[in-house]
Amino acid sequence: MKHLRLIILATAALLAAIDMAARVTMPPFFSSNMVLQHSSDIRLWGEGRPGKKLTVSASWSSETVSTKVAPDGKWSVMLHTPSPGGPYSIEISDGKKLRLENILCGDVWLCSGQSNMEMRMGDKVVRGEEELAGSDSRSNIRLMQVKRVLGARPADDISLNTPGWVVPSRESLASFSAAAWFFARNVQDSTGIPIGLIESSWGGSLIEAWMPAESLRSTERYGKVLRQLESLPEDPEKRHQFFEDNMSRWLKDMAKVDYAYSDGTLTWGMPGANLEDWQQAGVPGFLQWQGIEGMHGYFWMRKDVDIPSSWAGSDLRLLLGMVDDNDCTFFNGTFIGHTENCTIQRDYTIPSELVHPGINTIAVRVMDTGGLSGIMGDDNGLRLCKSDTEFIPLSGCWHCRETTPTGETPVFPTALDKDQTTPSTMFNSMIYPLRDYKIKGAIWYQGESNCNDAGGYKDLMPAMIREWRNLWKTDFPFYYCQIANYLDHQERPVRSEWAELREAQLQSLSVENTGMTVLIDIGEAGDIHPKNKAEVGRRLALNALKYTYGMDLIPCGPVYDGYTIGKGFIEIRFTHTEGGLYSIGDEPLKGFWIAASDRVLHKASAVITPDNTVRVFSPEVPNPVAVRYAWADNPECNLTNASGLPASPFRTDTWMQ
Repeated sequence: MKHLRLIILATAALLAAIDMAARVTMPPFFSSNMVLQHSSDIRLWGEGRPGKKLTVSASWSSETVSTKVAPDGKWSVMLHTPSPGGPYSIEISDGKKLRLENILCGDVWLCSGQSNMEMRMGDKVVRGEEELAGSDSRSNIRLMQVKRVLGARPADDISLNTPGWVVPSRESLASFSAAAWFFARNVQDSTGIPIGLIESSWGGSLIEAWMPAESLRSTERYGKVLRQLESLPEDPEKRHQFFEDNMSRWLKDMAKVDYAYSDGTLTWGMPGANLEDWQQAGVPGFLQWQGIEGMHGYFWMRKDVDIPSSWAGSDLRLLLGMVDDNDCTFFNGTFIGHTENCTIQRDYTIPSELVHPGINTIAVRVMDTGGLSGIMGDDNGLRLCKSDTEFIPLSGCWHCRETTPTGETPVFPTALDKDQTTPSTMFNSMIYPLRDYKIKGAIWYQGESNCNDAGGYKDLMPAMIREWRNLWKTDFPFYYCQIANYLDHQERPVRSEWAELREAQLQSLSVENTGMTVLIDIGEAGDIHPKNKAEVGRRLALNALKYTYGMDLIPCGPVYDGYTIGKGFIEIRFTHTEGGLYSIGDEPLKGFWIAASDRVLHKASAVITPDNTVRVFSPEVPNPVAVRYAWADNPECNLTNASGLPASPFRTDTWMQ
C-alpha cells in the first residue's frame, strides 16, 4: 500500500510537471494592467505545447483569433486595438485559460537614459510626496520597469523589476522614474489618453551602451571592446571568474609600476607614511573645486583612523560613498575591494585580522577618466562601522597625491558584462527584447557620462535614434533633455565639456521628429541630479503635446537659428519666438559674449529687436565675428520666450576654447 501511494504521488507530480510545461506562457510585459498601443495592429506572442490549437479573444471585439503552436513551441497572433479606453481583458486558451485583465488601450512611451531619468519619485524630488499621496487616483497611467541587466549579445527574454505592468500606488511609484511620471501626468491631463510608461534606464551609462553592436563595430574605438565582449564565456560564473583573474593579474602588474609601492609593499597605504608631498583634500567634495590641480588618471587618497581597542577582532564595514570614477581600496596596505563607476556607493568588508587598535589607514587608488574627481557622498555613506550605532565618520580631511601616469601602467581590466559603460550591453538586454511591443514614442535624459567626448556624441545620438527607429520599424517621436547647468557658477565663457555636450544635443534636432527640452535654468551647482523633475517632465510633455498630439502651444524656449553680421553688431535669429522674446524679470539680457577675429571674448550688451531677434554688441569689439550665449558649465543667462522657457545655449563659432 505504501508503494502504491508513492507511485500515485510520483505520477501526480509527473502529470503536474507535464501540465506546467504545456501551459501557455507569454513575455512578462504581457500582463494584467498593461497598456496596449491604441488603434494599432499589435502582436501577442508566447510559448505553449507544440501542435496545440490556441485561441485568443479580446473583450473589445467579438472576433476570436485562432492559431497553432509551432513545433518549436512558439506562437503569435495579431490583434487590432480600439481607440483609447478600457479597461479590457484578453483571454488566451489552449484548453486551459490564461486571462489578462484591467488592460487599457492608450499611448505607450519608452523612457530611457541615465541617472536623471532613473531618479525615483521617492528620492525627495520636487512635488514627490504630493504625487505619491495622490498616486491611487491615477489608474489611467500604468508603469513597467525594466531590470538593470547587461547582455553580451541581443536577448529575446527580458527581466523586470515590476511584476509586469502595475497600477500606480505609493509603493510602485516611489521606485519609478520621476521625470517619466511627470511627463505622463502632463500628457494624460491634457489629452485624456491612457499612458503606459516603460522605464529602461541606468545611472552612469554611456550612450554607446544603448546602441546595437552593428552600429559601432566598424569604429576603431568600439570594435576592440565589442570583440572582447562577444568572446566572453556564455556561463555567468565563468565570465565572473574570467574578470577576477584579469583583476588579480592587473593588481600584481600595477604593484610593479605604481609609485605607491616599494619592493612590492604599499608604502603609501600604511600607517605612519611620510605625507610631506601630499595635499590635503576635503571629503566629500570634488578635488578641483578645492583648488587642487591635476588628480586625473591614477592618484591616491588616504585617511588615518583611530580605532578603539573594543573594535579589535571585529569585521568592519567601510562605507566609502561614490568614488569618481573607479577605485581599488586598501586597509593597512591590504586590498579589500574594487568598484567601477562613479555612481555606485562603495560598501566593503574589512576582515577582523586587518583591524588593530590605534591608527589604521584607509587608502584608495582612484582612476579618474576625465572631468572632476574625488570622493562624494554624505555622512551616512562615509563611515567606518562596527555596527549601525558604532562608527567613525570619514568626512573631513584626507590626503591626496598623484602617482604613475596612465601611459606607464597596465590597461585596467573591465568586467564588460557588468559595466554599464560597455558598448551595446544595455541595448542587448534592456531595449532589444522590447522591439515587438508597439510604442508611441520615446523620451530620453542622458549625456552627463559622455561629457568628455562631445564630438563623438554629435554622431552617436542621431545614430542611436535611427537604430531604435529601425528596431521598431517606425519613425516614432523622440524627445530628449539637454543636460542641466551644473558645477560652479561661471559668469564668462570658459572651455566647458558640459557646454560642448549641450551643443551636440542641440545639433541632434536636425533629426526629424525630435524635440529638445532645455534645462539650463533648473540645475544645481552641487548636485548632478537636480530635484525639480516635475518641471523636467512638464517640459518634455510640451514637446509631445505640440508635435505628437497637435496642440497649439510653444513647446520649448528659443533655439538658435542663425546670425547676421552688421556694422558693429551681430544679430541672432531664433525659432520658437511666438509671442516674442523676453528676459527673466525684464532685466537686461545676460550671458552674451562677442569676439572679433582675434577670438578674444568680451562681455556684450544684448537687446531684443521688434523682429524678435537679439542684437549683440560691445564697444570693445567694433568688428565682431562671433557670439556665444550661456557657454559654461553653469552659466549666467536669462533669455526666454513668451512661454517663459529658457533659450538653449549656443555659439556661432567653432573655436576650441
